[in-house]
Amino acid sequence: MIKKFLLIFIGLNLFYQLYSITDRLKNIKLPDGFKIDLFIDNIETARGLTVSTDKTVYAGSKTGKVYAIKDLNGDFKADKIYLITDKLDMPVGVDYYNKDLYVSSVSKIVKFPDIESNLSNPGSPLIINDSLPSDRWHGWKFIKVGPDKKIYVPVGAPCNVCLKDDRRYASILRMNLDGSALELFAEGVRNTVGFDWNPINNDLWFTDNGRDRMGDNIPPDELNRAETKGLHFGFPFFHGNNIIDPGFGKNLNINKFKKPEIELGPHVAALGMRFYTGSMFPEKYKNKIFIAEHGSWNRSVPIGYRVTLVTIEKNRAVKYEVFASGWLEGRESWGRPVDVEIYHDGSLLVSDDKANAIYRIYFEKK
Repeated sequence: MIKKFLLIFIGLNLFYQLYSITDRLKNIKLPDGFKIDLFIDNIETARGLTVSTDKTVYAGSKTGKVYAIKDLNGDFKADKIYLITDKLDMPVGVDYYNKDLYVSSVSKIVKFPDIESNLSNPGSPLIINDSLPSDRWHGWKFIKVGPDKKIYVPVGAPCNVCLKDDRRYASILRMNLDGSALELFAEGVRNTVGFDWNPINNDLWFTDNGRDRMGDNIPPDELNRAETKGLHFGFPFFHGNNIIDPGFGKNLNINKFKKPEIELGPHVAALGMRFYTGSMFPEKYKNKIFIAEHGSWNRSVPIGYRVTLVTIEKNRAVKYEVFASGWLEGRESWGRPVDVEIYHDGSLLVSDDKANAIYRIYFEKK
């Protein structure tokens, strides 16, 4: 009898969670013509996303799990989930490239070869590189293979604000697909959890989270552009366009640092970002940048918890605006966007590690 009631309780709880998410999605504000649906729920702490050529959605997490998600019926509702692994340390970053799935862990990058042929039995991954720092503060890592066929991986600062002798901290690194030739690509990057390449000229653009404990309104988060290797983006000496750090910025020559392309909201926790290269959305969205803002954690008035949009003109960011909002209700949030990814039909997938869900934003012509 107890077992029966327990099963009923679990079933009702799952129904309530599903109803709660789908009902709340009705309150998400989007531009005219756009709609949002639940693609899948019960993906624990859904983080980084990537889509294979076979339309499989892969999702990383902070729980140690990596998922493969299939829409077998073609109705844009996921109906099959494969657990690729549950044995990695915060595998938030995933990228599908040339039939293989690359996954980040705190101190290493691994690969699941020919993943689409082995979803039911992926086996143990191949270790590509296990020489990365093991600090857990900002230790989770977004990863992506660039146009140069190298794996890009950030190493966040293991602190709120500090300066380490090891130049790998607060940086973006890159390596060959086999893990060799690890090198420093960009410095002064406190903690980026999202980057992408401009499809027009292959410049690397990335979000960066500003430091805490300077007040509610400074410093801003940043959207940066690295057009070449070897640039320094200011951390821990300099923040945003003109904020000198009170502890590390004395006698500073700001001209040696690359300023952000545009300042984002203060403490919005800008994470995943993508250039829109799909064909579903109206033409004016082509090559604009969508950004998932996870939301502030200690600001007196919460901010973020939304998807924003940055307009690029002549390789410069000229406009920053809200695209989707509603995960924050008053001072409480029911969801926290983490990553954005373009689905095979041109719609936009959004992961949410608080609601344990992935959403699909699409456009319907009138």
